[in-house]
Amino acid sequence: MIDLKNFFSNKIDFKKVPTKQWIKMAAACLLYILFITWVGNFWWLLLLPFIADVYITKLIPWTFWKNIKNPRLRSLCSWIDAIVFALVAVYFINNFFFQNYQIPSSSLEKSLLVGDYLLVSKVHYGPRVPMTPLSMPLVQHTFPWGGQSFSTLIEWGYNRLAGIDTIKPLDIVVFNFPAGDTVATKVPTPDYYQLCQKYGRNTVHEHPETFGEITWRPVDRRENYIKRCVAIPGDTLQIINKRIYRNGQLQNDPEGVQYNYLVCTDGRAISNQQFEQLGVSVDDRILMNNWIEANNILQQLGYLPTNGKFPPVYYLPLTKDAYNKIKGFPQVVSVKDDAGLFGNNVFPTIKEEWTRDNYGPIYIPRKGVTTPLTLENLPLYERIIHVYEGHDLSVKDGVIYIDGKKANSYTFQMNYFWMMGDNRHNSEDSRYWGYVPEDHIVGKPLFIWMSIDKDKSFFESIRWERLFKSVDDL
Repeated sequence: MIDLKNFFSNKIDFKKVPTKQWIKMAAACLLYILFITWVGNFWWLLLLPFIADVYITKLIPWTFWKNIKNPRLRSLCSWIDAIVFALVAVYFINNFFFQNYQIPSSSLEKSLLVGDYLLVSKVHYGPRVPMTPLSMPLVQHTFPWGGQSFSTLIEWGYNRLAGIDTIKPLDIVVFNFPAGDTVATKVPTPDYYQLCQKYGRNTVHEHPETFGEITWRPVDRRENYIKRCVAIPGDTLQIINKRIYRNGQLQNDPEGVQYNYLVCTDGRAISNQQFEQLGVSVDDRILMNNWIEANNILQQLGYLPTNGKFPPVYYLPLTKDAYNKIKGFPQVVSVKDDAGLFGNNVFPTIKEEWTRDNYGPIYIPRKGVTTPLTLENLPLYERIIHVYEGHDLSVKDGVIYIDGKKANSYTFQMNYFWMMGDNRHNSEDSRYWGYVPEDHIVGKPLFIWMSIDKDKSFFESIRWERLFKSVDDL
């Protein structure tokens, strides 16, 4: 029991406090002050007396449960104490220092593979102060059993602490999905805006049995994505025949970059062993003949049936090395470019001549830069102005208004980045939803601490050769 009567009348004999307790308190306070200086919120200094109490004064009975006579209740309290301490520690580590991330899709193959587990550093680009601080550690936005894992009762503005590095071209970066502010919970991919464009907003909202609940998520609770940064603030980017040009200079492709190809055989299937030689996962072994309307699609692509039957045609992502290998397979008749079969509905949708392989030129906004604003270029920047930077934007009688005032220019308040996957034809990236604002940046992946191939049996599934490999070396 806690003796409340004598709680504030305790007299402390500081001479009897062991030296090691003073050393522990001094070390804890020093670390705490350094952390507060880094964060820049000096109101947190008010908690220093509580740290001193833990080690020296002990006026607050932090471990009162140790005096409980009931052993079961004492054991339960011990577990609760340990769990609360662990959750608080994980909360601060996850928000300010490091976070685990699992590669969920093939958008960065062959640089990063599905099943790679990464340690992501928040320190490199500077950790964000949590925008929604009331959230459960280790859960991004939804509990495994359902239900929102955060509360918007308290919301803080964007503030990023000092980091030890900046984002450079070709860096692999973890960030919050910019188009993930509004989500159809049953159909998270493609994003809500693409769903509305395809099916109509009313259809998406009026059919929860198909699309699920339509929910909104704050910036730091949006889905985590990982891509390669191919252009930084102030750059001009253009894609010509699949090759990236940054500020007019041709950029070297990463070694593992791959594109989709149409692979036609003489009737024989490509074997599992051959697919493994190519490094094509089971999910990517797509036989077009199984598609709905396959015959019409194959005929439009120039394939001819024999005795009313089309030859097997695969739609496969291949690296340069895999492309050269597959052409040598005995049953392969032809390997062709996918002829722009998919991926022409790119950002912004008014640019009908832009495709995923021939795109731009497009300017990547830099903080403080002022750009002319016209009805023609407004679709490039309207989401920046209205959604990311929070201004009221409208067009009346051909005139642009920002916060109720006529505007023929706009000054960007944040830096923006252009992110793309190395698996260029199987990546939902900036070509489809535009810029990544700086306040969406999560961190820099450092190394792979585990890698599991879901296409292999349990004992063969661990990719030992990838363990503890630095992401920068990829």
